[in-house]
Amino acid sequence: MQVIQWYPGHMAKAKREIIEKLKQVDLVMELRDARIPNSSSNPMIKEIIGNKPRLILLCKSSMADPNVTASWVEYFKKQDILALDIDSITGFHIKNIVPYAHKALAHVFENRRKKGIQSKTVKAIILGIPNVGKSTFINTIAKRKATTVGDRPGVTKNQTWIKVSDDLFFLDTPGILWPKFEDQMTGLRLAMCGSIKDEILDLENIVLESIRYLSLNYPQLLINRYNITITTPEDMLTQIGKKRGFLLKGGVVDIDRTNRMFLNELRGMKIGAVSYERPEDELV
Repeated sequence: MQVIQWYPGHMAKAKREIIEKLKQVDLVMELRDARIPNSSSNPMIKEIIGNKPRLILLCKSSMADPNVTASWVEYFKKQDILALDIDSITGFHIKNIVPYAHKALAHVFENRRKKGIQSKTVKAIILGIPNVGKSTFINTIAKRKATTVGDRPGVTKNQTWIKVSDDLFFLDTPGILWPKFEDQMTGLRLAMCGSIKDEILDLENIVLESIRYLSLNYPQLLINRYNITITTPEDMLTQIGKKRGFLLKGGVVDIDRTNRMFLNELRGMKIGAVSYERPEDELV
């Protein structure tokens, strides 16, 4: 299996930046990919945020198996962590984010009330690994009218705040965390979802692992899309190439072309909605 590396230097810098910014916010909104809720989270986040209230947003939910996503939401609930599945492209559950943020901050608002403060303004920091959809999320929730506001009372100068609504502000975080690849399955799953540049990957390995996973967990999706027989990953890849007519001289399957097509269709949801991780298989 290909070894996919992570970058401790980048992570150390991002960690310092985030710890400093956390002093300015009420809530952490952590974005994860709904298809891979474990692999798309940096294990350092829990350590960094400490007891700061957290809301986990499972992004790209339309691309994930809805039954598996529901089990993840329930899993987090049992850990006393609020989680909400959303989709920034379709707008699914976007309107529920503010109510969920208020729910996560119920005790904060109660403390404010006891002090005679009625404000329910939420200052949140958005955390997430690269390519999880942070920019799209911010643009969607702000209805593409996000505005940067100046220095606010009690806030360190030169911080960049994005006004989402009258009572919701995001603290911009250019320094986001890379995932820490403690095992190669993390890198593999990120690659399957297109979260790592293909240029640095062994595409055939990623494709064969994807086909193997689908054949074990979603065999009917492969059959419906490609009209193939479930056998070995290598044979199924060859079958797919033949079905699509990707042939070289002598009738040999053009594996490179087949690899690229398959990954494009997998990531483009032409095969179907797929989840690559289940709570019962993971400890997060």
